[in-house]
Amino acid sequence: MKVPKEINTYCPRCKTHTAHSVTLYKKSKERRLAEGTRRYERKKKGYGSSRKPVQKRTAKTTKKMSLKLKCKKCGYQNQRRGIRLKKLEIV
Repeated sequence: MKVPKEINTYCPRCKTHTAHSVTLYKKSKERRLAEGTRRYERKKKGYGSSRKPVQKRTAKTTKKMSLKLKCKKCGYQNQRRGIRLKKLEIV
C-alpha cells in the first residue's frame, strides 16, 4: 500500500485540519529496569525452563502497521490505528 508523505488531517491540539508528516511507527528499545522486565527476569532465573511456552506456529501472515502523524503547525504527534499490510510504502 502506498501512503503520501504528507496528509491533511485533524489535529486535536490545533482543533483544525492541518498538514501532517507521515512516518511508520517503530517500537523503541525496551527499558531493562522496567518493573515488568525485572519481574520476568526474576521468574526466569534458576534451574527451570522458560516461564512461558515458546510459540512454534504463527497463524497470521502479516503484522499490523501503525502510522505516526506529526502536525506541521504545532509539532503534536499522533498515531493512526494499525492496519494489516504485507508492505507499506511512504511516497
